[in-house]
Amino acid sequence: MEMDLKVVELEIPEGSNIIVGQSHFIKTAEDLYEAIAGTAPGAKFGLAFSEASGPCLVRLEGNDPALKEAARNNSLALACGHTFVVLMKDAFPINVLNAIKAVQEVCGIFCATANPVQVVVAQTGQGRGIMGVIDGSMPLGVEGEQDVSERRSLLRRFGYKL
Repeated sequence: MEMDLKVVELEIPEGSNIIVGQSHFIKTAEDLYEAIAGTAPGAKFGLAFSEASGPCLVRLEGNDPALKEAARNNSLALACGHTFVVLMKDAFPINVLNAIKAVQEVCGIFCATANPVQVVVAQTGQGRGIMGVIDGSMPLGVEGEQDVSERRSLLRRFGYKL
């Protein structure tokens, strides 16, 4: 049996964040929609879920046509069954991750980021699957006192810390 590894670069529209995960059932698309809309009602988002059996379709949901289209394109580029791609604006992944992880069908999350993302995909005669992700860039060093101050200030500006 042979396996080929491929790297798929995901497209993240300007000002958006992406969440990539694995799930296992056709109702994933609707359940993810409800989880995101119920947790972050002001968020604009699109999501795509790739089936791994039956008609093997990419199922689409969302409230923003451009983000739905971008999620669709990323899902087709990955071509991995039982995976989902969420693209969102006007909210951060931290606002919806716990709700997404609580969806019964969700098996795991590969990444949640606004950074450039490359997905390492394995392909066999049966199909394709995600092996992992490359999220952003490599560390260039360790933070100093000024970096710590800037990080803490940023978190307070965003309202995540008092």
